[in-house]
Amino acid sequence: MLLLKFPTLHGTSTMRGDQLGARSCYASAVKLTTHVPRREALSVTTASPLPRVGPEQPKDPREESVTPQAEPVEDLELVCLHDDLPDWQVRIGTFLIDFLRLNSEVFAWSYNDMPGISPEIISHRLSINPAVRPVRQKRRAFDPERYEAMKTEVEKLRSIGFIKEVDYPMWLANVIMVRKLKKGWRMCVDYTNLNRAYPKDSFPLPRIDQLGDVTVGHALLSFMDAYSGYNQIFMHPDDQAHTSFITDRNLYCYKVMPFGLKNAGATYQRLLNSLFAPLIGNTLDVYFDDMLVKSRTADQHIPNISAMFAILKQYRMRLNPTKCAFGVASGKFLGFMISQRGIEANLENLQVILDMKVPKMAKDIQTLSGRVAALTRFISKATDPCAPFFKALKGNKRSITSTVNP
Repeated sequence: MLLLKFPTLHGTSTMRGDQLGARSCYASAVKLTTHVPRREALSVTTASPLPRVGPEQPKDPREESVTPQAEPVEDLELVCLHDDLPDWQVRIGTFLIDFLRLNSEVFAWSYNDMPGISPEIISHRLSINPAVRPVRQKRRAFDPERYEAMKTEVEKLRSIGFIKEVDYPMWLANVIMVRKLKKGWRMCVDYTNLNRAYPKDSFPLPRIDQLGDVTVGHALLSFMDAYSGYNQIFMHPDDQAHTSFITDRNLYCYKVMPFGLKNAGATYQRLLNSLFAPLIGNTLDVYFDDMLVKSRTADQHIPNISAMFAILKQYRMRLNPTKCAFGVASGKFLGFMISQRGIEANLENLQVILDMKVPKMAKDIQTLSGRVAALTRFISKATDPCAPFFKALKGNKRSITSTVNP
């Protein structure tokens, strides 16, 4: 039972409620709600490309990010940021149009617009233990389809200056081709042996739930994402050869910090905490390459964004225009709904749980438990309803018998 006591003119009054009934009503309301996809508002987008002279610009290798991106929930005006470049378009509120036009240089519309962070500011070092024996992995064989995808990816990385050829590397890793959810292949590098050769960086990372709580009482929010953030940091020259990988045609190493290194996330978070130290906790919150600028009143928002943009220009850091949103009252950030009221549960995550079938295998229960764990802060005494899940996972059970009536 729920019990609420509050003072009145005639003494203390009491209000009682049924927790189980409230949950049932809420679950029924979510099931009956039809999901209508909202148009993304206030995000910088690229229109249909005009004919170009010369080779086509390569796509962003992080175009299919595994982390939830900031998604505002409001519709605003579509404008062009540059008179001579009609494909530089942005959906934005009228009070921010002139401001973003004056600061369009902070966006990277292609890799040519991304100079990278100066190595004098930061570079990624591995700190390999000299007592560890280097490992050269034997080249793995792939089918013709994967070889062709590998060739395309290597040519793209070479054209944008992310990799270079290397001779006689001490460490050598294999390439792993992973099929994307939509279509095509993603090239990853197996740095398992290399990651064991150096210590873990214990740099503290922000807590996602705390980042959502600090938005309480802020009228306007702006969501920003760095353009291929990890790759804006260069590898230290002494460690570039250690990132070597083998293909069917040559040996290459990374000149920029690649994905897959154990301490890449800590290095990137350290950079952000250092650059934005005067703003973090006041008008800005950062979690890896996701950045959130907040303002308690509308007239404070442009000065707050301007302070951040000044730092971006100073250190040559660039934003991804297709993943930015400016001046909205609410939106999705790191998988949660962020608004002036604070952090709230994402209805899409709730709907995924409600649409799940009755678990029949231990793996099904593990999937259900993981999805519920993401919502524990919104569920009172979450461990109590999940107790049967934990009991069912004890032992080496392959099949699960459900006792819940359909």
